[in-house]
Amino acid sequence: MLKPKLMTVLKEGYTKEQLFKDIVAGIIVGIIAIPLSIALAIASGVSPEKGLYTAIIAGFIISLLGGSRVQIGGPTGAFVVIIYDIIQKQGYQALVVATLLAGLILIFMGLLKLGSIIKYIPYPITTGFTSGIALVIFSQQIKDFFGLQMEHVPSEFIPRWSEYIKTFNTMSVNSLIVGIISLLIIMGWPYINKKIPGQLVAIGVTTGAVQLLGIKVETIGDRYSQLKAALPTLQVPQISLSTITSLLPTALTIAVLAGIESLLSAVVADGMIGGKHRSNMELVAQGTANIFSVLFGGIPATGAIARTAANIRNGGRTPVAGMVHSLTVLAVMMLLMPLAKLIPMTTLAAILMVVAYNMSEWRSFKNLFKAPKTDIAVLLVTFVLTVVFDLVVAIEFGVVMAAFLFMKRMADTTKVESIKDDLEDTPDLTMNNPEGIDPAIQVYQIYGPFFFGAADKFTDTIRESITPTRAMIIRMKHVPFMDATAYHALFKTYSYCRKHRILLLFTQVQEPVYALLDKNGFIELVGRDNFCENIEGALIRANAYIELHRKYPIAKEA
Repeated sequence: MLKPKLMTVLKEGYTKEQLFKDIVAGIIVGIIAIPLSIALAIASGVSPEKGLYTAIIAGFIISLLGGSRVQIGGPTGAFVVIIYDIIQKQGYQALVVATLLAGLILIFMGLLKLGSIIKYIPYPITTGFTSGIALVIFSQQIKDFFGLQMEHVPSEFIPRWSEYIKTFNTMSVNSLIVGIISLLIIMGWPYINKKIPGQLVAIGVTTGAVQLLGIKVETIGDRYSQLKAALPTLQVPQISLSTITSLLPTALTIAVLAGIESLLSAVVADGMIGGKHRSNMELVAQGTANIFSVLFGGIPATGAIARTAANIRNGGRTPVAGMVHSLTVLAVMMLLMPLAKLIPMTTLAAILMVVAYNMSEWRSFKNLFKAPKTDIAVLLVTFVLTVVFDLVVAIEFGVVMAAFLFMKRMADTTKVESIKDDLEDTPDLTMNNPEGIDPAIQVYQIYGPFFFGAADKFTDTIRESITPTRAMIIRMKHVPFMDATAYHALFKTYSYCRKHRILLLFTQVQEPVYALLDKNGFIELVGRDNFCENIEGALIRANAYIELHRKYPIAKEA
């Protein structure tokens, strides 16, 4: 259903009591979003205000058009790795183009009602790349947390750590102490007060201490001297066909990541409020939000699980809370942006270290080692590729690997066996065939889906014992579906049987398979009478054919 949840809420009757709760929740979440938006922007390799622009513009649009009542949108840790990589290698304009394309992809996915397709991304892949992203984000904070003197931080994981080791002797004790204090405040503050975010307290305490005590540490103002309060302006990038072609894989990754994160957040929110989101509308909203975010100087955005949960816990129950959250970020940015220059970089590093820990899913990662070996392989490959290379490679390779392993597993479950010996022990059949089933009759049964992964197995099994056969019965009772490759294998079997005067019979063919065979003209080709309801009927026809063949033998072909 392509209808924003906001329209539904307003039609249902929106009370003053709920409006007050939404305003309070929106203000609280907006305050939480400010330090996170700044920290995530810096970690992504862009200036702090771009994170705030994203929370304002994308956050407002996601709530305005979205398919969830309580979704809070904005910059998230999931995008840090891919944004940083694009910025380092191709610049901000490339990020803008890739995100525009990703936005269009998300909108088309929503319009085509593909919201449910995201659930087909295997869990080991999402866990693998999420844990990989968390490790990369954590590693990116080492420079600022320890105050290392480095001109440039490599975008690749291994070269980055190599530079850390080379420059570790430049560590700033002041930065380390302020960073540790920030970590202790962030982790310990929830035990004192759960309403006020620990990140905000850490920023307030450490910024105040640094300024009052004259502690020498790098601040946001030292790195971004041009930072000032200003409304975002429309910036339309120059786009060429070659640019689109080169950035399309990255755009697809951003779109998939935005879709996964936003719909996962919406599902978590549904569980907390007992609601049901509209996945297709959510994708349209996410796509629109990302387009406008980068056109007005922001970065990619998606649903933020932690901020959405905070919204719910503080009483937010409608999209109005998300819109208030965006307006709160805007108001604070316009009023207090000059003070943001005073925030120590090591404090932001501490905030992001906690973000990385929270998104690492280390418990889920550990529990997956109890899963089948194929799932463990997909998990580890996706994790390692995310860390060592990049998210694009990790998702592409992970999905392909998972698909091939799944196909192999399905092919392994499909069996083609001779059941002639089993049938001879069946009382009903021995009554009609006291001497047993004629040696010239072969009876095979296919177990499981009959698709390209199992077609060769079928052909090889048939080929092994087809020589002395005069009648072949194929039982398809346990075949739920069949694809074109499997049909081709059946057709080759029919062609061989026709050439060598072997009667081909089928029993208990399920309706979907029968419909496919009928559509291809196979039923008429083989003869409808040769499709029997049960094995007994097929044996009667096979015996009759063999008796006729023995009574009137056909000369052997040259």
